[in-house]
Amino acid sequence: MGNRLTHFNNDAVESDFRLSERVARVPMVRLYGLMTLAQFLCYALINPVFFHSDDATRISAVLVVSLIVLGIYIASTFWDRYVEHPAIDFGALLALGLLTLVTNILLWHGAASLGGERYANVAINNAVVCAFAAIVLSDRFRWFLAWLTCHAAAFSTVLIFFEETAAGRTYSALSYITGAAIALFISWSLGQSQRAAYAMRSALDVERRKTEELLYNVLPEAAARRLKDGHVVADAYSDASVVFADLVGFSRLAKTVSPGHLVQLLNAFFNLADRCAAEHGVEKIKTIGDAYLAISGGNVASTNSADAAIAFAQALIDGMEDVRESTGLPIAVRIGINSGPVVGGVIGATRMAYDYWGETMNMASRIEPHAEPDSIAVSESSFLRCRHKGLFNSPEQVQLKGVGETMIYRLSSQTPAQIAAQ
Repeated sequence: MGNRLTHFNNDAVESDFRLSERVARVPMVRLYGLMTLAQFLCYALINPVFFHSDDATRISAVLVVSLIVLGIYIASTFWDRYVEHPAIDFGALLALGLLTLVTNILLWHGAASLGGERYANVAINNAVVCAFAAIVLSDRFRWFLAWLTCHAAAFSTVLIFFEETAAGRTYSALSYITGAAIALFISWSLGQSQRAAYAMRSALDVERRKTEELLYNVLPEAAARRLKDGHVVADAYSDASVVFADLVGFSRLAKTVSPGHLVQLLNAFFNLADRCAAEHGVEKIKTIGDAYLAISGGNVASTNSADAAIAFAQALIDGMEDVRESTGLPIAVRIGINSGPVVGGVIGATRMAYDYWGETMNMASRIEPHAEPDSIAVSESSFLRCRHKGLFNSPEQVQLKGVGETMIYRLSSQTPAQIAAQ
């Protein structure tokens, strides 16, 4: 994100920078307006005490106009599109600068008529207006140059018509030039520092988004946010369906196929599973060797976790033909599904991952070996939860390690479209 002296190379970045700076300056503009408003009101109250009625009347008339301009300026900052129109600041501050000149000339002559000294209000008050304009227009240095040119022209006119001596004109001009040079430096240096700060913030935002994307790729977004807030991530799900998919004969293939070909196979299988999971609202938990573990009804909500898990499993089986064609290997997948309560959460401090635990998880992995190649076996709890019970074959009694005799159901050969149509 390079930048020239007063402009970012990218117009979109330049526009965003200017808008963000103007949004940040709104409170300062309002405060300046209120402070100047208080100053003008003090003049209006004090002048009648010291000046003749004619002088006080003229000064009050100018102050009334100044107060109206200030009021409009302050009110404009509450307009929801104020930040999109920097011309408001340009015009309002130029008008205030000219009104300040007129006010101070009247004060100058009023004081002179009373025998008072010519005081420095003209130089001081105009320096204040110039300095504030330098700050408000710091994101548009050329605009401030144009503003200062207009203001300098007005000040020069004042000197020509109201300053009688050459010495007075010379010293007044030198004072103005000094103040204008300082205002130019303020506007330029402030603009440069604002641009550098904006570029740094933008770079940090980009890195933060990259970090968050990586974090959300590893952990569910809600869990990642809780971790960032320092909370312990532990959840209970009363009705989830766990899917355990395993490649058939992978161990045998690993002994005969080259490592590169083996990685190609796993990559094709896992990418297919990821796509199917995204399509059917199923959450990937992790891969274990050549096995793919997923869950429906966990962090990703599901109206019927068993139906979503079965649709995902069937889509995965249907996609295996593409895997076989792309790898040239006679590979198949077995899938086991079980439904029930699970506990999920994040543990550890390194290589963190959102994992699930519970007997429901173990049952799914033990049911999987009882499925035929490119077929699905589900537990009785999953069968009872699904809406399309007619898609299953008759139940079978099988012996599960560590569990004992268990009833399982095998899904008949159906496509996802057929499942959805029934």
